[in-house]
Amino acid sequence: MALYEHIFLARQDISPQQVEELTETYSKVITENGGTISKSEYWGLKSLTYRVKKNRKAHFTLLNIDAPSAAVQEMERQMGISDDIIRHLTLRVDELEEGPSVMMRSRGNRDKDDRRPRENGSPDQSAKSAPTTPHTDDASNLAKATPAPSSELASKPTKEADTTDESGVNS
Repeated sequence: MALYEHIFLARQDISPQQVEELTETYSKVITENGGTISKSEYWGLKSLTYRVKKNRKAHFTLLNIDAPSAAVQEMERQMGISDDIIRHLTLRVDELEEGPSVMMRSRGNRDKDDRRPRENGSPDQSAKSAPTTPHTDDASNLAKATPAPSSELASKPTKEADTTDESGVNS
């Protein structure tokens, strides 16, 4: 059988208990068609980048599936009919990830397990540590950073203070 990672997004206005019921319903579809669910994770209610079917947030759920393609197709068909599911994505993978997914790990553990090389090519040095230049004089650095006035501003005459007395005559 093939291995799949399946993520679905449920509407924002249903409860987490209803999302759990949806997960059980779709897990049952997989098991009835000869597959197994090795892991199910509820990632919570998260904001969406853009509105999807008039929803600004969605409940995210991950399923790791070991099933024939017919079982996955039937589950996707039922998700397409459901009004509570706003999006779903199924990816075929070579192997399923053991333990908690990246979304469920703490922030510190995500950085340690990150396999992408950093800017300098070594995975152990932080990308944020860039070489710094010594600052000799903060005022001179500020003067360098401040833009020079444009020619339009420099050519405009400044308004002198009005020095009229009570009679309206300039002195």
